[in-house]
Amino acid sequence: MRKSQREIQSFEEITDVLNRCDTIRLGLFGQEYPYVVPLSFGYETANGKIVIYIHGAQEGKKHDLIAQSNKVCVEADICHGFAETERSVTTVYESIIGYGTAEKVYGDEMMHGLRLLLAHCGYEGFPFDQSVTNILTVYKITLDSVTGKRRTV
Repeated sequence: MRKSQREIQSFEEITDVLNRCDTIRLGLFGQEYPYVVPLSFGYETANGKIVIYIHGAQEGKKHDLIAQSNKVCVEADICHGFAETERSVTTVYESIIGYGTAEKVYGDEMMHGLRLLLAHCGYEGFPFDQSVTNILTVYKITLDSVTGKRRTV
């Protein structure tokens, strides 16, 4: 990281940033260009790693690209606005970037991922049943590495 004084080094602070984000951006290997898609998500920590759950339809570009390569990049950020400094205008932000692997999940783990996603989106305890598994795909993304950065004024 070029400006190491902005690095968020604590795992707890990194997960705090992620917790306050409402959208992640998922980066995938595309055919000709990289492919980035914004997604709602849920997450938990397990064995010192961040595990993110996303969902979507059962077909489409995201699913095709993950099937070709399940290596992914996840980005999340919070823009707190803009501020004037002595010589410029700058963005006040917090962000994380992580790298890991995506895998489809089924059964109880799929339901668990959907519960985490609903809770993170503000709908904890929202009732749903097994019928959603007929129309959705849920992916579990385990981040092998993650960094955080913030700019304050």
